[in-house]
Amino acid sequence: MTRNYYEVIIGLEVHAELSTKTKIFCSCKTAFGGAPNTQTCPICMAMPGTLPVLNEKVVEYAVKAGLATNCKISRDSKNDRKNYFYPDLPKAYQISQFDKPLCYEGYIDIDMPEGKKKIGLTRIHIEEDSGKLNHDDLGGGTLVDLNRAGVPLIEIVSEPDLRSAEEVEQYLRKLKSILEYIEVSDCKMQEGSLRADVNVSVRKKGETKFGTRTEMKNMNSFRSIIRAIEYEAQRQIDVIEDGGQIYQETLRWDDVSGKTFSMREKEDAQDYRYFPDPDLVAIKLSEEYIENIKNSLPELPESRKKRYLEEYKLSEKDAKLITSSKYLSNLFEEASKISGNSKAVNNWIISDISRILNETETEPNEIPFDSKQLAKLVMLIDNGTISSSIGKKVLEELFENPRDPEKIIEEKGWIQISDESAIKEVVNKILEANPQSIADYKAGKDRALGFLVGQAMKETKGKANPQLLNKMFLEQLNN
Repeated sequence: MTRNYYEVIIGLEVHAELSTKTKIFCSCKTAFGGAPNTQTCPICMAMPGTLPVLNEKVVEYAVKAGLATNCKISRDSKNDRKNYFYPDLPKAYQISQFDKPLCYEGYIDIDMPEGKKKIGLTRIHIEEDSGKLNHDDLGGGTLVDLNRAGVPLIEIVSEPDLRSAEEVEQYLRKLKSILEYIEVSDCKMQEGSLRADVNVSVRKKGETKFGTRTEMKNMNSFRSIIRAIEYEAQRQIDVIEDGGQIYQETLRWDDVSGKTFSMREKEDAQDYRYFPDPDLVAIKLSEEYIENIKNSLPELPESRKKRYLEEYKLSEKDAKLITSSKYLSNLFEEASKISGNSKAVNNWIISDISRILNETETEPNEIPFDSKQLAKLVMLIDNGTISSSIGKKVLEELFENPRDPEKIIEEKGWIQISDESAIKEVVNKILEANPQSIADYKAGKDRALGFLVGQAMKETKGKANPQLLNKMFLEQLNN
């Protein structure tokens, strides 16, 4: 049987680091990139006799995420101890939530070619992050960095409603954009601020019982997640077709070989021996508290997309792309206000900026220039200082070495030639060199004009004013 006879079932457990200044149970900083073990204290290092104190901001951010994803909010919640033994977990248990999560029964709508699809959320709960193991390839040992231990997380658990890698990508991108908009996480996947455990199983179409699932842990790039799902689904189908059995296990995805490898048997809830944390009081939330957070929610991506369709007259496709990222959306709005040309700003974002982001595998939050610099680029083209083709070169410079676009064109000598006598000289030179194009134009071949203009732009290295070129070529050709 081929893959067409099987259905792939996918569920995700997404971990997002919260953008609080301090850790979940102590006052240590959460900043990324500090020297190993410099952001620690007796509490997050689990010294005997220390007691945790819950960071109230963590609860607020979790509730905010729950409200933004259509969750119900628990008025009575608690923290639990999740017991497992690993070198980067100093207490030998993780403080998490088990049967009383802060948020539950939510959903996210994703856009697919066949229409909207609702992806259920089982729960969103708070927990602490573990430390990090650094393997010393030279010495052969392993070092433990506890800077990350105690950094606050929310875990967002989906229902097994996803049926393809494409749906998973749409779901993750939508979830990421929501978290960015409400500013509870910076979602920097390259820093591990957003990562996913991916559960995959397969079953023959028409069956109602789920197959045995495997889990791929701590995946932090869209590309890797998509490739891993495609590989693991096909692997399971091949095993079943060969008469084998799928085992419930935790897998490691290797991006180089493009394969999954077994790490250990997959644990179930009973393996963690959950019990209420005796050192932390229950979390009781009032209606007023929840209502205040609800009222503080900013404009979410779906609402902003509708506004762009009406206010800026963007197409559905363009509005969806721009509002998919808070960073792109803010860049668009601010640059549009400064330049007064939202159409041009939109075109730059959906074409050249998006192309460079894709080619360099850069996330929108890593764009090195700001809205003022993009707006200046648009205005330089609008006032005729540079041509659109030179504008593309300026944009590449902004990605490489961001600075004032006016300084870039001065340094590079890219100011547009708008002097009529200079352009006329170029036009005459191109016409003399291309008598066949003149004959083609006279014969009604309009494309000949485009060729001549292109040759003139090439001659002036893109600096000639294209409108003047067109005008002068037409004058000469028609005379």
